[in-house]
Amino acid sequence: MKQLTDILLEEHLVEPAQLDEAWLEHERVGRPLGRVLVEMGHITEAQLVAALASQIGLDFVDLSEHPVDAAAVAVLNPAISRRHTVLPIGYDEQGRLLLAMADPGNVFALDDVRQITGREARPIVATRDDLLAAIERYCRADADMDDITSAMSTDELEDELTKVREIVEDAPIVKYVNMLITQAIQDRASDIHVEPAEDCLRIRYRIDGVLHEIMRSPKAIASGVTSRLKIMSDIDIAERRKPQDGRLTITTNGRTIDLRVATLPTVWGEKIVMRILDNSNTRLALQDLGFSDGNLVRFEKSYVKPYGMILVTGPTGSGKSTTLYATLNVVSKPEINVITVEDPVEYRLPGINQVQVNPKAGLTFAAALRSILRSDPDVVLLGEIRDHETAQIAVEAALTGHLVLSTLHTNDAPSAITRLTEMDVEPFLVGSALDAVLAQRLARKLCSKCAEEYTPERADLDAVGFGLLRDEPVPTLMRPVGCPACSKTGYKGRLALHEVMTVSEEIERLTVTRASSTEIAAVAREQGMTTLRQDGMAKVRAGRTTIDEILRVVA
Repeated sequence: MKQLTDILLEEHLVEPAQLDEAWLEHERVGRPLGRVLVEMGHITEAQLVAALASQIGLDFVDLSEHPVDAAAVAVLNPAISRRHTVLPIGYDEQGRLLLAMADPGNVFALDDVRQITGREARPIVATRDDLLAAIERYCRADADMDDITSAMSTDELEDELTKVREIVEDAPIVKYVNMLITQAIQDRASDIHVEPAEDCLRIRYRIDGVLHEIMRSPKAIASGVTSRLKIMSDIDIAERRKPQDGRLTITTNGRTIDLRVATLPTVWGEKIVMRILDNSNTRLALQDLGFSDGNLVRFEKSYVKPYGMILVTGPTGSGKSTTLYATLNVVSKPEINVITVEDPVEYRLPGINQVQVNPKAGLTFAAALRSILRSDPDVVLLGEIRDHETAQIAVEAALTGHLVLSTLHTNDAPSAITRLTEMDVEPFLVGSALDAVLAQRLARKLCSKCAEEYTPERADLDAVGFGLLRDEPVPTLMRPVGCPACSKTGYKGRLALHEVMTVSEEIERLTVTRASSTEIAAVAREQGMTTLRQDGMAKVRAGRTTIDEILRVVA
């Protein structure tokens, strides 16, 4: 049997000097040499597992890239796959089942698979993390769908409410709803759309900003699914004529996830949209949000000041809240008082006083803001500036020694100034209070596993405003291909595009004279502001996204 070190050297995975360094650390700490090499960053977990598989004469498979045969997956009960951490991924030439395993020495798992499937199994080694992710990806609860369909009766009952309650208590419906939510979280979805149609119930997930149809279920279960979700969200199940809002909390894989739920009556029944609120986003640092170096420096200069107003602008779903929370994480300290006013409070933050707007009780944004200014705040976060009264109080708060963070719905940073003056806030107050405006969008990131290089035509780059200099050679860019790791989309994850406008004396003078946003934008660009499109094209050059994505999210 070959030594692990020989295999690593033959495959050029490590240099002799790195091996010597790791060997000394291995002797010092007593951990396996392979594990030490991974911890020191000389090889990856996958490279170690592949080398160990080669050492014992077995094949290695990267499940994030290797296509998986759905027919092979179906021959083994998902419960067995999860119990033994194994996954059938196909068949070899002899008809044996190719069984991905984290521990190929687990003879009990091989015996169980042989007895259940009636086939010989050939073990193939995979990393444990990849295997667990693949099991969740491919072992969907299809069996539950059959159970639900057979459990449902299409007979109409006279008492509709009684029918709904009986269906909701039925275990298959509970399992179906739980599967919808947990699968969405595993697929990194931001929203779940449950949509009744004429002849089916359609389920769609919004992943990386784009909706994907996941499944179509029998129409018979629509009312049961809707009622189950409404009960979980503490929404009135008897009210079907008007929109309602609710919230639910679930625990999956040790994580507590909140979901904001909204119902909408349609001609075919109630549509439900669930926004997944992942608290891990609130712990992000500003450096994790994809700022270019120049934009980050410009933005940092604004929030380190003890007072003034900072606005984050962009459409719904552009990551404004995430940026504001990341900024709060920086400025929030034990010696200052931070108060937020939100509608609704999406993420609960430790050490910060958060106020939920309640218009029915008279607690509007303006009323809440007026009250919290009497609570000795140092930093105030307003969920959104929607009207004149809120804008006026926010500007006055910024002028009286408070740092005010808020959002506006505008297309770019310069438009925020004209938007505030259109709300009848005096221009000289806007110019004095406003310190910086950050406009942002979210674009999909290229999948790192399948993106390929290409050289575009110069004319195509000029047509989209790529910013290519006259004598500059055409750069090599990246484009999407599609692989199992990114669900054949070519994209995985998102990155932010930023436009940071600091309010200089010249921009302040333009504000007082009620200059147009076009004039303000021209001056801001002269003073070094990078536009959203310029920031996007810089990220295209860096191979992080594509021109098509930038054109999709930036006008």
